[in-house]
Amino acid sequence: MKKIILILIVASVLMMTFAGCGERDYTTVRLSEVTRSVFYAPQYVALNLGFFEEEGIKIDLTNGQGADKVMTAVLSGQADIGFSGPEAAIYVYNEGKEDYAVVFAQLTKRDGSFLVGRKPEPDFKWENLKGKTIIGGRKGGVPEMTLEYVLKKNSLLPGVDVFIDTSVQFALMAGAFTGGQGDYVTLFEPVASTVEKEGKGYIIASIGEESGEIPYTAYYASKSYIEKNRDIIQKFTNAIYRGQKC
Repeated sequence: MKKIILILIVASVLMMTFAGCGERDYTTVRLSEVTRSVFYAPQYVALNLGFFEEEGIKIDLTNGQGADKVMTAVLSGQADIGFSGPEAAIYVYNEGKEDYAVVFAQLTKRDGSFLVGRKPEPDFKWENLKGKTIIGGRKGGVPEMTLEYVLKKNSLLPGVDVFIDTSVQFALMAGAFTGGQGDYVTLFEPVASTVEKEGKGYIIASIGEESGEIPYTAYYASKSYIEKNRDIIQKFTNAIYRGQKC
């Protein structure tokens, strides 16, 4: 009887051991993204095709709804990696913070927003914006700065020829526009198409097409996190790169 019990115990231990051999330890990485948009498709491809898991990483994804909020999450330790315009990291560095954010990878190289107006303009020209108000996002953010660049490129001086409303939070821009604020607004997809489908606005022009290539959205982490987790940073970048190549 004792032999039978011993055999059963050994068998149970062996079964647990071999069952554990097929399991893999994953490192959870808390990722805060600036917004949810098809513009960031390579990231979602990497998530859905298991590229992060193959690198031994589990992603805990949250929507920060704005670059400033994403950076706050990174600096406060609520997120390991932030994803937004690189300007957020520059501002923190210029403030002299000791454990500043460091950009380590780039996802997009164009502005993904569209200029949305209140009526169709099939023959749109940038000069049509003269004397108008555009809801353009947070002042000093990459979307707003890119819009300023495009306007100046087309001989429109912000604050003189056209007014950029920077008082509306990123996540509330579409609602402010459909609620009657401003003459135009810059929106990402799928929000821009949704507004048009509902008959509350019309896509007029692509900001990214007019601006050309720029370092638009990037990944960053605190200097201390990168120093302590160089392997995780590399594996994370590997997964994103594979998503970009699909």
